[in-house]
Amino acid sequence: MTLASTHTLKFEAPDRGEEAARADLYRLLAGLFYGPPAQDLLDAIAHAPSAGDGVLQQAWNDLAEACEEADAQKIRDEYESLFIGVGKPEIMLYASYYLSGFLMEKPLAALRDDLGALSLQRSESMPESEDHIAALCEVMRYLIESDDAVHNGLATQKQFFSTHLQPWAGEMCDAIMHHPQAVFYADVARLAKEFFEVETQAFDMA
Repeated sequence: MTLASTHTLKFEAPDRGEEAARADLYRLLAGLFYGPPAQDLLDAIAHAPSAGDGVLQQAWNDLAEACEEADAQKIRDEYESLFIGVGKPEIMLYASYYLSGFLMEKPLAALRDDLGALSLQRSESMPESEDHIAALCEVMRYLIESDDAVHNGLATQKQFFSTHLQPWAGEMCDAIMHHPQAVFYADVARLAKEFFEVETQAFDMA
């Protein structure tokens, strides 16, 4: 299994079950954070089934509404302004930055050890390091959908999430939501934050 994020998202009816819905949402977040969405993905989100109940439902509705009138080129410009830029990006999408203050530090080394234990490695086609938020969402998607009983078990999912996503992802989402240049990605970050909070609560009760 190699790590690679994709913009392709398959939307299904909501009766597929909670685990499939979780995997779909991780897949979507991986694609949106890995790069700006194409117009066909924006259209698919605008007409997709809802993602959950309560605050998660509202966050999904807000994103879907934003996608209805979204322009792919404007979102591309926003993505590049926020996450690429010239020199240091306005907002970092890497775990090491939030956990240590620097890129390519000890949190990334620890992550690589844990990925190795899961027999996962970064695809050569993916330019981002393994601690990019898109890569971590893709790992969670894989763990949920894996046919391996150990990988898809709640214990493995909880361990990976609590170690490599929970400690920092909320801070990253807040940084995006409060950035004055974030419009579309403010809605993406809000959905991500609400979803990660739901995941945290569910794992705490497991």
